[in-house]
Amino acid sequence: MNTTSISQLKINPSAVISMAADYPVAVENRNKIQGYVLGKNLYEAMVTFIENYIDKKAFKNADFSKGRKAEDVFRDLGL
Repeated sequence: MNTTSISQLKINPSAVISMAADYPVAVENRNKIQGYVLGKNLYEAMVTFIENYIDKKAFKNADFSKGRKAEDVFRDLGL
């Protein structure tokens, strides 16, 4: 994992964001990680993964034997 200091983040945030395109960049303050910078593509991939996981879990837990209306299922899924 790439790391940078909080001072470098303040000096050149664009460089840190560029470093974070594919992998997170740990931001350290006094040799302790205080946070992470994520690139746009990585953040969007993580959000998509989480949304798909939630959808799969809801589908797996759905009881289709009761024949619920599609509108009710969509509402429960937040769609």
